[in-house]
Amino acid sequence: MVAVVTGSSRGIGLGIAEELLKKGFDVILTSRNETDRVKELKEEYTSKVNFVSVDISKPEDVENLVSFAEKTYGKIDLLVNNAGVAPKERKDILEISPEDFDYLLDINLKGTFFVTQKFVPLLTKNEKSRIVNISSMSAYTVSVNRGEYCISKAGISMITKLFAARLAEYGVSVLEIRPGIIETDMTAKVKEKYEKLISEGITPIKRMGKPEDIAKCVSSIADGNFDFCTGTVIDCDGGFNVRIL
Repeated sequence: MVAVVTGSSRGIGLGIAEELLKKGFDVILTSRNETDRVKELKEEYTSKVNFVSVDISKPEDVENLVSFAEKTYGKIDLLVNNAGVAPKERKDILEISPEDFDYLLDINLKGTFFVTQKFVPLLTKNEKSRIVNISSMSAYTVSVNRGEYCISKAGISMITKLFAARLAEYGVSVLEIRPGIIETDMTAKVKEKYEKLISEGITPIKRMGKPEDIAKCVSSIADGNFDFCTGTVIDCDGGFNVRIL
């Protein structure tokens, strides 16, 4: 079984890649830069791990990734679209520039769409394949100081539904996981704020999530436990979605 996990040099993506390796998958990890932990995984799992440097906003990088997967394995069984960025600077929606907007949407939304599109020929070589899109609670939760991020994650929800509808006839299921407040490099600068909100009851489960929480959801999908589902959203968010009065 072969998986491609984008944005997998650290954080949620790395956690997903590590979980899939434990399950026996061959995994292609991607990010713009290869981290020390990725190098360690290559040594630990030898031929089971490949790393490809990819900026998913660049079509040539996406083509190189797909070409590498095809030449190395001939097909893939699981695509995990995790790659994404936060705004370089949090700005009020009345202040963000077209450049701010394009930077984030080109990676998070446009990049995710075309990675998915380009991998379809390799996914449809199997009787059953799976795509997992990692979006966010920001797909439906407003943050006016990072509106472009929210828009990108809402767009990923529609990408999930579009490809779910289009690829069902080929045996490809497409699911979306919406992480909540997860303890990663991306949230490190606002960890104290989030811990305070959690202690005050913003989530029923009173802790920040871990990358392995998301990884376990992906693992269950990879096992085929959701094969009668497509277009489905899994909220992995400590219960944030419950909306308690």
